Amino acid sequence: MDNTIVGIDVAKDRLDVAVRPSGELFLVERNAGGLELLVERLKPLAPALVVLEATGGFETVVAAALGAAGLPVVVVNPAQVRAFAKAIGQRAKTDPIDAAVIAHFAQATRPEPRPLPDEATRQLADLVARRRQIVEMIGAERQREKRATARIKKSIARLIKALEKELASVNGDIDDAVRGSPAWRDKENLLASVPGIGPIIARTLIADLPELGALDRKKIAALAGLAPFTRQSGQWKGRSFIGGGRSKVRTALFMGAMTARRHNPILKAFFGRLVAAGKPRMVALIAVARKLLTILNAVLRDQKPWQTA
Repeated sequence: MDNTIVGIDVAKDRLDVAVRPSGELFLVERNAGGLELLVERLKPLAPALVVLEATGGFETVVAAALGAAGLPVVVVNPAQVRAFAKAIGQRAKTDPIDAAVIAHFAQATRPEPRPLPDEATRQLADLVARRRQIVEMIGAERQREKRATARIKKSIARLIKALEKELASVNGDIDDAVRGSPAWRDKENLLASVPGIGPIIARTLIADLPELGALDRKKIAALAGLAPFTRQSGQWKGRSFIGGGRSKVRTALFMGAMTARRHNPILKAFFGRLVAAGKPRMVALIAVARKLLTILNAVLRDQKPWQTA
């Protein structure tokens, strides 16, 4: 039983399920009845892992249902699964085959299950994501405004006004959610004690990186996509890169790093030393973002506000 791995290919209306090593394949609908049936079929198997890809949000309710049933669920990056399929020569692509590849990938790599966010955290994440979408829409309209005729500019102005009103409403909902939860309020205050971290970045981290403070610095950097990986073969060694992880978190940390390099005395000095040593400014900024994340992780781990000394 400890070796049983389940891979699930998530579509809008259906879930294709593959079980290793038995090779069992089955299909359920992606609705309340289908999720109940899925849990009923998987619980007797006592799988070591149940793995599904991130699929544009369709996976969220599935992961939540499996997690609520006490199953060890993991949501993985689709790009990693596709690369694995290519590596094993799996070119055919159907939903049952995709489920089998996901199960094979999970068996080979053994991704680590992590506790799923609770319902309140998921709702906060939805609000933060909606705020980000509205800000992007306002930015897009302002770009169109630069090239628009006088008549179209009036239309754009009306839409921007409506979006700004909606943005204020969402900001209020986020504020109410955070201030209504003592745990989140304490987390926000701790994070905001670090120069460079404002309310929006703090709330993004609370919503989209709930593991912050519970993992070591290497694991939390990997989750945020800030852990460097090196390209090397024989005596040849290429540049290190960052990537993967949670892009929304990484974007928020870059925004925080840009502020911290000017206003956080420790990170300002750190950035200056790197640039003086000949590091490109972008490489130095990435290092600042990674160090900022390490500081934030320690602040929540120790439950102590940030101090310069």
